[in-house]
Amino acid sequence: MWNSGDPIALRGMYAGKPWYVQSVRVVKDSPEEIALLLTPGAECVAPWGYIHQKHGAQGRWNRWTECLNPPWRLESYRWHTNRMLMLLEPGKFYSTILIWNDASHQFICYYINFQTPFVRSHCGIDTFDLELDIIIEPSYQWKWKDEAEYRLGIEAGVLRSDWIRGIEAAKPEVLNAIEQRHYPIDNTWLGWQPDPEWQAPSLPFGWEQEAHVP
Repeated sequence: MWNSGDPIALRGMYAGKPWYVQSVRVVKDSPEEIALLLTPGAECVAPWGYIHQKHGAQGRWNRWTECLNPPWRLESYRWHTNRMLMLLEPGKFYSTILIWNDASHQFICYYINFQTPFVRSHCGIDTFDLELDIIIEPSYQWKWKDEAEYRLGIEAGVLRSDWIRGIEAAKPEVLNAIEQRHYPIDNTWLGWQPDPEWQAPSLPFGWEQEAHVP
């Protein structure tokens, strides 16, 4: 178990290899829930295309093509602008993220990120982003995000059938939580503030180590 304030790596792993990695701090670690904090200045690595194509001048990037063509060219960058509190429950095919503008402290939205159930690693937490998301406004109006990209991932063969089944099984639970405003989409965390002594972390030693693929 991690202690509050510990810097760890949140790794997106594909075929046992790091695909993207973010340095985060542990807010809470219990058998029921892990809460992680990503802040501006945090050291991260991502594929070349994510940095230079998706967030570059053209704004175009085929994630799945790059994912299927290792070795990947990972580049370091620093997270910026928004503060994100990520809440993960064991066995779930999604995380719930609260997003604030870090400078103004304005709450922007809740964000449901569909991903593989997390596992603990030697340096932090491992999962894999499955691309499909839900954005929930402070008013609780919500919308799907990246549906087309999710379908392309299925067509490309990157997204496994058991992952797809996991998402489909999770959808009713997520939509009911939004409708009923169940925890954690119930404003429980809205007043939370990070420890002012916490600095933006760097990636821990060994973040690039591969993992066993079951």
